Amino acid sequence: MAVRIKKNPIFKNRQEAAKFLCPKLYAYKGKNPLVLAIPRGAVPMGKIIAAELGGELDVVLVHKLGSPGNPEYAMGAVSERGALTTAAYAQHLAVTPGYLQEEVRHQTRLLEHRRKLYTPHREPLSATNRLVILVDDGIATGSTLQAAIREVDSQKPAQVVVAAAVAPPEAVEILKAEADEVVVLAVRPDFKAIGDFFQDFTQVTDEEVVEILKKSRSTD
Repeated sequence: MAVRIKKNPIFKNRQEAAKFLCPKLYAYKGKNPLVLAIPRGAVPMGKIIAAELGGELDVVLVHKLGSPGNPEYAMGAVSERGALTTAAYAQHLAVTPGYLQEEVRHQTRLLEHRRKLYTPHREPLSATNRLVILVDDGIATGSTLQAAIREVDSQKPAQVVVAAAVAPPEAVEILKAEADEVVVLAVRPDFKAIGDFFQDFTQVTDEEVVEILKKSRSTD
C-alpha cells in the first residue's frame, strides 16, 4: 500500500503521535485506565498509550453517518449500542428521517460485524467505574468521538478523557462539553484533513487491529 507523504507534517506516523501523547497523560499512569481506541487508525496508538500508562486496551466501536450523495462527508455518528450524534450542520443537508434511519441501520450492522471480527471470543471490556481514555488519531467534526463518549457514558464510567493527535478548535470545544478532559497535541485552525498532519498515514488494516487486540489480552 502506498504511503502518503505530506510536505509539512507534524508527526512522522501514528506511533510517534502516541509517544508524544503519553507524557500528557501521565497523571493517569498506574490508575489502571481503560484505553479505548477508535478503529482502525487509533488502535496502534492505543496499544502504546495503554502499555505506557499500565492500562488495558480495547476498542470502542463507532462509525460516521454518511451524508446523502456524499457518504464520506459525516453528518454524525453512531455507536455499536446505538448512541447517536448528528452534527449541527446536518439540518442543511436535506436529510430525511427515512435516510437517517437506514444509514443508522447500515452502519450498526457494519459495527456488529467488526465486533465479531475484533473480539470474537470475549465481551467488550466494561467501562463501569473505570477511568476511560478514548484515543483517536485525529478529530475532524467531533461527531465520532461524541458518539464514543455517549457510548461509554451509558456504562457509568468514573472519568472520561479524550486523547488525539490533531483537531480543529471547534471540535475540541464540542468535546470539552462532554468529556472530563480533552488532550489534543495540535489544535489547528487550518485543519482540513487528519492525514495532512502525518508523514505516514498508511491505512491500518483489520488484520492489524485483530493482532494488536489479541496480543494485548495475552499479556494481561
